[in-house]
Amino acid sequence: MEVYLLATEQDGPVPLDALRASFATDEVEFTPAEDGQGFVLRADSSEVHVRLTVGAEGLPRFNKAAYSGSPEAFERLGKAKAYYHLSLEPGGAQPTLPVFEALWAVRTLLEHVPGVLVDLAAFKLHEPEDVVEITELDFDIRDHVHLHAVEVTEGDTPLWVHSHGMEKFGARDLEIFHLAEQDLLPAESFLHELCTDLAFGQGPALRSQVGTSEGQAFMVVPSEEARANLLGVPLETFEGHEGLFLTVVSPLGRHNTSQLLVPYRERFSQEPEEQTESMRREAQALLPAFLARFQRRGLMEPLTFLVRAPFDTHPDGNKVVENLWLELMARDDGSLVGKLVDGAVHTTEWRKGAHVEVEETQVNALALSREGRALDEAEIRALLNAERPM
Repeated sequence: MEVYLLATEQDGPVPLDALRASFATDEVEFTPAEDGQGFVLRADSSEVHVRLTVGAEGLPRFNKAAYSGSPEAFERLGKAKAYYHLSLEPGGAQPTLPVFEALWAVRTLLEHVPGVLVDLAAFKLHEPEDVVEITELDFDIRDHVHLHAVEVTEGDTPLWVHSHGMEKFGARDLEIFHLAEQDLLPAESFLHELCTDLAFGQGPALRSQVGTSEGQAFMVVPSEEARANLLGVPLETFEGHEGLFLTVVSPLGRHNTSQLLVPYRERFSQEPEEQTESMRREAQALLPAFLARFQRRGLMEPLTFLVRAPFDTHPDGNKVVENLWLELMARDDGSLVGKLVDGAVHTTEWRKGAHVEVEETQVNALALSREGRALDEAEIRALLNAERPM
């Protein structure tokens, strides 16, 4: 299955000798193709086939208007002269493995030629720096799938939300019907969780009642069965979406799933400004003792130091401020360096695992954990009071 297309601005292929040297590791077997331009990578149980075409001839047909990406990515795509086509066998015992082998192949190619990556399954464009982050940071399903909302009926719950991109993991895409506008962000959060499970080969069994991470019950049913129960949705709605999906339904097999998303709405509720300001004042008062304890931690220290700070994200081009937690790694002249515990909710601008730097004055909450257990407020105060000068 062809899953990625690397569009490059170079007329011809990267010399195979240069690629052979770049792929010279114990984990990967590099085999040139008979045409002297493409190659095959074998690693563990995965196999990635790479072939090169020059010019528009041989390109797969795809509607650029359906793709998401930055203006710079589209500009690079427009300048492309040659294309590396990456194919793999989806699925297997570790469905993410072939996908990441393909992405590492792309990253290596980008070390030799400028270009932009086209995810043909998820309708996404990725610039070189995106590929580096995707391969280095914690897995984020949002890098690999695209969720599409379509109004298909009239009334208060007209939306059909479905994914694109899961086929490269050897899984069906997901869909859910009869959602309202206010259900969109909660539905994204829920579907991303479910897509992640499927990508790792840990999805729920068909037609079996399972629970979300929030405890709500649901089932997944093959779309060819579930769509037969839809009322008021014309068949032409599915033109261009003839592929097989998994449909999320209630435990009774119905499409009334709005209640399923209630717990997810809380993730997008705005924290009251008074609460944020109160937490900020408290955090700033404790910060000197907090940092003093951090700086004298031992190599085998069982404590984990966490701080929260605001970060700007830009969904749909609009600025949204999200408070994100980071595990503190270092302190440097009034700045704190740490690793994000969770990525931003609205976009992938701030990915989980990314190293970031914030000013000490931006910290608006503190937390401590010992061997994975979060300390309560009384325990934190007792610990930090020991750092205060007598």
